[in-house]
Amino acid sequence: MSSHNDSIIDALESRVERRNDRRAFFTAALGAAAVGTAFAYADPAKAQAAVTDADVLNFALNLEYLEAQFYLYAVNGAGLSAAQTASGSGTAGGTVTGGARVDFTSDPNVGAYAREIAADELAHVQFLRTALGSAAVAMPNINISGDANGPFTAAARAAGVVGATETFNPYANPNNFLLGAFIFEDVGVTAYKGAAPLITNKTFLEAAAGILAVEAYHAAIVRTTLYAKGIPALVDATEKISNARDSLDGSPTEDRIRGIAPDDDQGVAPSGSGNTLTSNIAPLNANGLAYSRTPGQVLKIVYLNSATTTMGGFFPNGVTGSIRSTT
Repeated sequence: MSSHNDSIIDALESRVERRNDRRAFFTAALGAAAVGTAFAYADPAKAQAAVTDADVLNFALNLEYLEAQFYLYAVNGAGLSAAQTASGSGTAGGTVTGGARVDFTSDPNVGAYAREIAADELAHVQFLRTALGSAAVAMPNINISGDANGPFTAAARAAGVVGATETFNPYANPNNFLLGAFIFEDVGVTAYKGAAPLITNKTFLEAAAGILAVEAYHAAIVRTTLYAKGIPALVDATEKISNARDSLDGSPTEDRIRGIAPDDDQGVAPSGSGNTLTSNIAPLNANGLAYSRTPGQVLKIVYLNSATTTMGGFFPNGVTGSIRSTT
């Protein structure tokens, strides 16, 4: 079993070896791991219909489709290929609305970060699709438009980042791009952490932990860059976005051991001043733990809707797979 675990770690950490090793490994692992074995949510009070490891991985794949499309468009002006969005059984993937190349000339460092993250998100899509094989779901319809009717504008207006009649375009400049990335990255970290108790197979759990670590690195890049720019309006925008996400994902009872709390989102505003000035790059609880979100909480944010629903926002027709509802 240790050789299998070594393979999965290599697949996550080595972009060169990843593509060569993963298919054979996961074909064997999926056959041996009883992916169809059902399990319930970690919180019995909020137990839902039993899901499988494959359901959880497909839920993650939906989020990776979204992130990959956003970053690839920002870097290349084009997204995933048709072959990278079809289901494992060949069903065609959905459409992408919006997306545009960002001119990073004024801040080449942000451009370099964007290219690295885009490559990582593409690798995550390919990795999860290989892990799932024929069970991989097709990409749903995705909206990453930066126009007046797009989800970025809706999110920015709701958060108060822009006025009620203003447009927020994350592709307009590097600073807007960073705020667009900020909307996604912290959510990705909490999503993978929240999914950890739902995964029964330890090999897949280790793989998910590997992706979680990468998403945390991405979030830290975005948060650090926004903070280091020293622009009060950008810092203020992160606080408004984090407050908006808190208003969407509800108020679960605080559990400091598991990293669950009603106030589970934070911007990058520092505390203290002078010699006591302390940044807030890593949003943690009192025990130094990252926060968790349930799949339902994550969907409320990406659907931009705190009510019970199965679609909206960045996924206008909902995600694909068994985990689709905000309940």
